[in-house]
Amino acid sequence: MPLINKLKDYRALLGVNQQEMGKLAGVSRQTISQIERGDYSPSVTLALKLAKLCNVTVEDIFQYEEDENE
Repeated sequence: MPLINKLKDYRALLGVNQQEMGKLAGVSRQTISQIERGDYSPSVTLALKLAKLCNVTVEDIFQYEEDENE
């Protein structure tokens, strides 16, 4: 998947679990889990909200890598 993320690392630095992060971001624990696993790409709004919660930039959490097969 071309979207790489470090959400789990930043969430750990905040000392919150997936449930708490979801509540802070206004989404479910499952959504946070799916983002961390790379199964779900968040909307721009959610990515910005997560970055703000972590006190970092969106680029600190999410990185796009080109797929060599495309």
